[in-house]
Amino acid sequence: MNKKRIIVVCPGRGSYTKETIGYIKNETNLIKKQINFIDQKRRELKEPTATKLDRTPFDKKLHLKGENASILIYSCSLKDFLSIDNTNFEIVAILGNSMGWYSALSFSGALNQSNSFKVVQTMGSMMKKKIIGGQIIYPIINDSWVINENKNEQIMELIKKVGAFVSINYGGYLIIGGTQDALDNLIKTLPPVKQYPYQLPYHGAFHTPLLKKNSEKAKKLLPEEIIQKPIIPLIDGNGKIWLPWSTDKKELWKYTFEEQVLRTYNFSTSIEVAIKEFCPDHLVLLGPGNALGGAVGQILIKQQWNGIDSKDTFLKKQNELSYLISMSLDSQRRLITI
Repeated sequence: MNKKRIIVVCPGRGSYTKETIGYIKNETNLIKKQINFIDQKRRELKEPTATKLDRTPFDKKLHLKGENASILIYSCSLKDFLSIDNTNFEIVAILGNSMGWYSALSFSGALNQSNSFKVVQTMGSMMKKKIIGGQIIYPIINDSWVINENKNEQIMELIKKVGAFVSINYGGYLIIGGTQDALDNLIKTLPPVKQYPYQLPYHGAFHTPLLKKNSEKAKKLLPEEIIQKPIIPLIDGNGKIWLPWSTDKKELWKYTFEEQVLRTYNFSTSIEVAIKEFCPDHLVLLGPGNALGGAVGQILIKQQWNGIDSKDTFLKKQNELSYLISMSLDSQRRLITI
């Protein structure tokens, strides 16, 4: 029997919420071994373990801080990745959104077990003492999830005017990074749309030039030697494909700790490249949470993929084919797990 081709998508910061408490459970022995490794490393650092955090009643001040949120998200995604049925499904590429890039590096084989923890822990703890700037999220779509190009251009002008930056191109949303003063000005200027503009709690100005010192620190703490060639193709935040045989390890390291830290993460382009270059049977969204589902749907609409041109046609196709499989939803998880 031919295996179905899948692309794995790893979530970033903001995906672990009150609704995802208790996500790390019902593990196989392999998953338990991997989570135990992470927990032991956290104990050595005198930090709360992923397991303990996942079993503690949700507290924004505890669970959303970078040093805790990053390791929780990575652990949840790792659990899901190790649960995929490799007998019936072939992973043809892996990508991530923002912090999900570090998970993608790990799952592709570009980082070994020890270095995976080191990268996630180090990058997630960069702003432990002080958060640099922040991020807000704002929609550029209509009710049918179609991007309004005129609105997008207007918002881009406002972002430039206040001295902020596009941090992430996220489907029908812009995630905007900048100093708190710049974001405050933008929040006052942007036309309100439902709950937006919304500032993401405990987020720094990720993927902007404001993190230059973080990039320099990361390169000192995480030397070139930690990166290996991926076993599974990787798609980065520019849409570049890093292949097992041709990847330049130094360039991958440089991208990860320089460009990826300092420049816009184009998640929309990552998904576009994934569907057009690999033509998967399914996109598999790892947990925790299901926030990626809407963003990916909006990207498919922009690309008019398989006739998907609106929110309604996307939802109809989903009901018929489950092109997107979200592992945080039990009904869809069963389609992909062992």
